[in-house]
Amino acid sequence: MPALPWLYLALLCIGYALALIYGHLGWLAAISVALLLFAGFAVRQQKVPVARYLGHGLFIVLALALAMHWLPGFYNGRGIDPQRFTDDAVPFSMYLNQDKPLIGFWLLLVCPWIVGRRSLRLSIYATALALTLSVVLALGGALLLGVISWAPKWPDQAWLWVLNNLLLVTLVEEALFRGYIQGGLSRRFKHLPYGENLALLLASLLFGLAHLGAGWQWVLLASLAGVGYGLAYRFGGLGAAIATHFGLNLLHFGLFTYPMLAG
Repeated sequence: MPALPWLYLALLCIGYALALIYGHLGWLAAISVALLLFAGFAVRQQKVPVARYLGHGLFIVLALALAMHWLPGFYNGRGIDPQRFTDDAVPFSMYLNQDKPLIGFWLLLVCPWIVGRRSLRLSIYATALALTLSVVLALGGALLLGVISWAPKWPDQAWLWVLNNLLLVTLVEEALFRGYIQGGLSRRFKHLPYGENLALLLASLLFGLAHLGAGWQWVLLASLAGVGYGLAYRFGGLGAAIATHFGLNLLHFGLFTYPMLAG
């Protein structure tokens, strides 16, 4: 059995504690936790394949509900009130979500294989190359589509944004889309000639579709960024994927219109 990824669990614990400082939980949140525990128990039943499939199915439903903030008992505190970081940007607000991190906790506890450990040197190389590719594809594409422009800045709330984006957004999203989805599909497609490539592209497309609410431009841009994140994960492991994703988000936040140009 793979060793538990304690570093990532520690980061998620810090992020969850940060969210708790700004909000609180209702007793109904225990229902979600109980269902996740049940799904985890089912997935770990090595001798009952049906139970594993049902457990994964339940987790996927719960992950969607947690990501969309549909489940009761979570009162996500607002860390940044609506405001424009630059005059030409749409208003931005940020919540410190307490429900979404449960997805990452579940994955790291139940499926530690998602980490995809690599040597530190390989992870650094993979991050550098993947981040360069992601910046060219995603930020370059955003500039060409006219959804962002050059706008260097460092607002007073930047450090809170950094902590939230790294601990409660990027880490959880990469654990789900790259570790669980891409990693899981790679295991399933390992006998196909281009199985790993197919897994990477499917995970990238799903990641893009998760941005559908922002418009077709962001579906395209997120899918392109997802290719970079997927390559980072494939060659550098989960740490490289997280670093690449966070690096792109940080460059977007600090150097360009954030989150996008006003209509």
